[in-house]
Amino acid sequence: MTEANEDSAVLQLQDILIGAESVDIFLDGLAGFSAATLTGLAGVGIECAVTLKRHRHTATVAGSSPRAVELDHIEQRVGDGPCIRALLTMAPELLNDVNTDDRWPEYQKRLAGHGVYSTLGVPLDIGEGASAALNFFAPAPGIFTPELFDRAVEFGELASRTLHLSVRLGAAQTRAQNLEAAMQSRTAIDVACGVIMAQNRCSQKEAMDILAKVSSNRNQKLRDVAGELLSRLSASGVETHFE
Repeated sequence: MTEANEDSAVLQLQDILIGAESVDIFLDGLAGFSAATLTGLAGVGIECAVTLKRHRHTATVAGSSPRAVELDHIEQRVGDGPCIRALLTMAPELLNDVNTDDRWPEYQKRLAGHGVYSTLGVPLDIGEGASAALNFFAPAPGIFTPELFDRAVEFGELASRTLHLSVRLGAAQTRAQNLEAAMQSRTAIDVACGVIMAQNRCSQKEAMDILAKVSSNRNQKLRDVAGELLSRLSASGVETHFE
């Protein structure tokens, strides 16, 4: 891949990432862009799915089309194949011809039944305790020539860096949402304490002790007890607002 082509691919991947509202949407965009890139290089229609591996389990998480997702599901149901093997070894795995290769006979038979005769799994190291792979499907044997194989691997390395960034952004978004939820709970508890203090003319510690005792007696979380108290005072409840 020339430097100009690499720069162009990086920019397009970044555009997909910036335009995506979630990691799932980004992965669909990544699968579509990957399929289009290899299709342009091969001169035949190539489809692509994204397989995610986390805690020893693999699952299809995106595809360039519904058909690509279904093709990837075949490998998940069989339990082995080039993409799963690539995730185990973290090295590209090529199935050059489903009619002559003898490694995955059941999987290859099913692929042929869907008009797929060669596949290529390219692993992606994305960090955060997970890995992924691009699973390419071609309509004829021998499509993934050495040149196309090398291009797919190079493209996988670019995609890996972008996907790693996407996962980190997703993790940061989750942490922010968790923090906001915690602040919402804290606000409800603090306001409930204020209500108890006003009603009983007690200290904040005594009010918190009252809430904690009710929480223990009812086997409810503290925030739920606080929310229940506040809901009796206001039909709309109490919320924290972030600008």
